[in-house]
Amino acid sequence: MKAVPDEAEFSLGVQSEGQTAREALAANAERMRHVLAALRRAGITKGDIQTQDVSVSPSYDNESRITGYTTHNSVSVRIRELARAGAVLDAATNAGASDVYGPSLSRSDRDELQSKALRSAVDNAKAKAEALAQAADVQLGSVTAIEERSDGGYEPYFSAMRLAKTADTPIEPGTQEIQATVTVTFAIG
Repeated sequence: MKAVPDEAEFSLGVQSEGQTAREALAANAERMRHVLAALRRAGITKGDIQTQDVSVSPSYDNESRITGYTTHNSVSVRIRELARAGAVLDAATNAGASDVYGPSLSRSDRDELQSKALRSAVDNAKAKAEALAQAADVQLGSVTAIEERSDGGYEPYFSAMRLAKTADTPIEPGTQEIQATVTVTFAIG
């Protein structure tokens, strides 16, 4: 099954420097507050923002002396309206986000699509088993076992599809293929 992604997840971060770890962390916290406020103004709910990493590390000169401290803070942001992703990213970077990673594209109805793919895989297995039974001149019996292979899932297939609404930062959803692999064992008579 092929589907166009409708959600995106990004990692947004800010970096700051200071003479002391406390100074660098305070400056970083202030920058991240601006980014978080911009995300909320852009329509991202608190439940779709999650802190990923907060770090403080010393900076050194050529003689291995500490010259200050660098801090990094990053959040994971789920954008539930993919068409707004560019505008949300622009708002975050305008507010001070210096690191942007992503997107990780997905479907909001992934479980439903996976169920449809499983049903289709079983139907396909049955059709092949019926063809084999007919070729072997035997009767196809009932199902005796079904096993799902666990490595199925999303595989990206990109297309030239563009977002309906253009933004300064374009995000193209392409399409994704939802796969299900099953092994079905039938009795024969």
